[in-house]
Amino acid sequence: MLRRATRADLDALPVEVAPRLLGAELRTVVDDEEVRLRITEVEAYHGLGTGDRPDPGSHARMGQTARNATMWGEAGHLYVYLSHGIHSCVNVVCGHDGSAGGVLLRAAEVVSGTDAAIARSGRHGRDLARGPGRLGQVSGLRHPRHDGIDAVTGEPWHGARAELWLGEPIAGVASGPRVGVAGEAGTAAFPWRFWIPGDPTVSPFRWGRGAAEAAAARQ
Repeated sequence: MLRRATRADLDALPVEVAPRLLGAELRTVVDDEEVRLRITEVEAYHGLGTGDRPDPGSHARMGQTARNATMWGEAGHLYVYLSHGIHSCVNVVCGHDGSAGGVLLRAAEVVSGTDAAIARSGRHGRDLARGPGRLGQVSGLRHPRHDGIDAVTGEPWHGARAELWLGEPIAGVASGPRVGVAGEAGTAAFPWRFWIPGDPTVSPFRWGRGAAEAAAARQ
């Protein structure tokens, strides 16, 4: 049984919220097309001053900028950023207003709105939302137009609506290094990637630049 997420649900460190989002649904309506995504893989990121140690993999590691301003705002808004100049990626903002943190939605299963998801992506099957760029694509949310949309209230934002729905916590969640993150931030020093074991929509692991070398140096 799912219920609408509240600010209180997300008012904690991203690394604490992240596993709680597995099995939740992100529901979007863009251009009158609804898509529902069951979240199967996430990654936590902490901004400057958030948590007990710096996170060198975070967009907000150096403080607030025009790009990452949404990460410093109210929990429950979505930080939609552009990756590699192409892909719009979706993060759930977590923590107290004035601190920075977010949970990247890395992969999901399309549970409703398959036709719209296929039309937006040209893909089929488990690969529809496998990876953060693909998830952002099928959700219909775009940077910079939808950056800051509120997934708690579901209020319209530049022609779109988004809602986050939570279910019961999933037992047996897997965790490990984040995918494609450079250096130390992409090693087991930051086991801040969480996923549902065995789910076919979960994206494969790959090392980021210099991360394998940093991991070897730790051993």
